[in-house]
Amino acid sequence: MPNNEKPPPTSPSWQEKDKEEATGPHLHPHDHYHPRPDDDVENGIHMSDAETDDESDSDCQCEDKEHHDGHRPCALETRPSWARRSQSGRGSQLNANSSGLALRVTISRRETIVSRIRSRPVPQFSHPLTHQRTTPAELVDFDGPDDPYRPINWPTHKKVSTTLLYGLVTMTATWASSSYSAGTTQISQEFGVSSEVAILGTTLFLLGFGLGPLLWAPLSEVYGRRVAVLTPMFVAICFSFGTATAKDFQTVMLTRFFGAFFASAPVTNTGGVLGDLFSPAHRGIAMAGYALAVVGGPTVGPIVSAAVVQVPYLGWRWTEYLTGILQAVVLLNAVIFIDETYPPLLLVFKARRLRHESGNWALHAKFEEWDPSIVGLARKFLIKPVQLLCTPICFLMALYASFCYGILYMQLGAVPIIFGEVRGWGLLSSELPFLAICLGAITGCGINILNQLNYNKTYHAAGDRAVPEKRLPPMMLGSVLFASGQFITAWTAEPTQAPWIAPVIGLYLMGTGFNTIFQAALNYLVDTFKSHAASAVAANTFLRSIFAAGFPLAISPLYATLGVGPGQSIFAGFATLMIPVPFIFYIFGKRIRASSKWSKGSVY
Repeated sequence: MPNNEKPPPTSPSWQEKDKEEATGPHLHPHDHYHPRPDDDVENGIHMSDAETDDESDSDCQCEDKEHHDGHRPCALETRPSWARRSQSGRGSQLNANSSGLALRVTISRRETIVSRIRSRPVPQFSHPLTHQRTTPAELVDFDGPDDPYRPINWPTHKKVSTTLLYGLVTMTATWASSSYSAGTTQISQEFGVSSEVAILGTTLFLLGFGLGPLLWAPLSEVYGRRVAVLTPMFVAICFSFGTATAKDFQTVMLTRFFGAFFASAPVTNTGGVLGDLFSPAHRGIAMAGYALAVVGGPTVGPIVSAAVVQVPYLGWRWTEYLTGILQAVVLLNAVIFIDETYPPLLLVFKARRLRHESGNWALHAKFEEWDPSIVGLARKFLIKPVQLLCTPICFLMALYASFCYGILYMQLGAVPIIFGEVRGWGLLSSELPFLAICLGAITGCGINILNQLNYNKTYHAAGDRAVPEKRLPPMMLGSVLFASGQFITAWTAEPTQAPWIAPVIGLYLMGTGFNTIFQAALNYLVDTFKSHAASAVAANTFLRSIFAAGFPLAISPLYATLGVGPGQSIFAGFATLMIPVPFIFYIFGKRIRASSKWSKGSVY
């Protein structure tokens, strides 16, 4: 290298390069401005000295022949290497600069965007209504108390049809609880188990009836009545067919339990549907129909199942097939004709429609401001029912109704023993006395309807406010009929003691007493606990199903040890001890309600 040659700059400053490249003839105008690149990008777009020297030899355009002959170096080669690179690699350098500039711009823009995103504060992702006050103009509600969109203002024919369909769905669920009992003898023979073990199918079904409401009751207040009733009922139908096709006894027991767990949805939530549709002045009549559905299923189911079982080519499996088919037919009609009745959810539908029609996306229903949580639902439907059971009103009413419910299911084992084993009737004829219980339940409905007419007078006289104690007169009468019916059945069971009509009359009185007690207890709990009525009904449903689960297992060993008369008299004695309960609440109910924080809201 010549002595007078100055060493090239190691790396020109990025300001000088910007200036040089901006004046180049081949640069795009958009490349005139770019941020300072990173060192690795800047160094990556330059060519090495060796690569540039090779290119200069092959691409040299000088006219010096001696140079081309190899005698002496080209004049261009005597120039500094950095000068040769700028002269000979001008075209490739510009192309590299153009692509490098585009790469640098892309990287710079990406880094700028990332830095801006990282510099922003982290937003709080929560419901916007928690950060701003809702104005009444943005809150969707019913258009006054006479709004036809409210279920309580629906046409009478629509309310009656809705009540009828929900009642039929409930009846098919309770039908499944008792239709199994007629086939227990065949089940024990087919799977090689004892009769007591075969009865576990009824016990597990009632246990599922008790646990299911703990789930379906809260779901009805989150997703509405229709979804919380019809969807579980579809699953229950699948388990009914699963029982019919079971290959072993364990499958029968599992399908019975889970079938009841899902089938308990209509039993639990139909009461809430009636509360949506009817005012207290008319709810009693609707509740009478619901109670009849609860009693009608267990009393009619054994009769039909006995007729099916005694057909040789059908057998016990067709009792479950028939149950599943009946449930499917009723469910199909319910899906087609039943509309949602839960008022808060109806307002959500209304707000959704108004948002699309008006374009005002701030419109919403009050229900949409509620963010349900598992903890909140558990507190309402698991903890609160237990708290209500600790109050004297809820505990005694639920205990009495649960005891009567257990006695009803006890008859699934008692009636075949009394009329089949003791009196020697056939399989089908020994199940026919269940019709007496069903007729008694219908009579109980009539008594409750008559009391509703008297209740309406008191209701209007109190300023259209519920008067819970006026629900109790049918229960006072029913408590006496229920206990006396058990005594009559107990001591007229033997053929030598009385003709067959005597125990049938006892069963009729039991059915009448049961329905009046059952319905009056539900109405009294709803009127007493008002806003906590759902929790009170859930507590009542859970306790009565747990009671009923053990009674069918106890009746056969009890009768075998003590006999029909003494064994039945034990339960009749407990029923007699419970007679004062409705009288006590009729006299002191208002004072007791005022002493509890859960029920004092019903005191005026």
